[in-house]
Amino acid sequence: MKLVVNGQAHEVEVDARMPLLWVLRDVLNLTGTKYGCGVAACGACTVRVAGEAVRSCVTPVATVAGKPVSTIEGLAAGGRLHRLQQAWIDEQVPQCGYCQSGMLMAAAALLERKPRPTDADIDAAMTNLCRCGTYQRVRRAIHRAAGSAA
Repeated sequence: MKLVVNGQAHEVEVDARMPLLWVLRDVLNLTGTKYGCGVAACGACTVRVAGEAVRSCVTPVATVAGKPVSTIEGLAAGGRLHRLQQAWIDEQVPQCGYCQSGMLMAAAALLERKPRPTDADIDAAMTNLCRCGTYQRVRRAIHRAAGSAA
């Protein structure tokens, strides 16, 4: 099966039903995408598929064959942090950090769809769970990255 992950083509020989998460982590060794709950509830495993936020723990790899998949490892380009990553640092979003790769990928999908999101847009799009409760910082970081610090 052919996958395009972070702009790189890969040929993988896996069961078509295998969750994308395990292909990324165990086959391609891209361990930035985290396993959280395994039932698409927490969002730690969020990646982007063709620009949309997708919970990779329940996504059969066959459904993404040939589509562009972006993981946290591909968010920064040319050795420079993505504007969201910099905003995350500036707003001191991470505490334990476990959910952050999924949060960043969901936020990137949001900004791709809505370059200037409102608080309501952010609340609707950011369904990822954070045990540390940094949701207000996440919102500020998204606004900062959008250039509309609120």
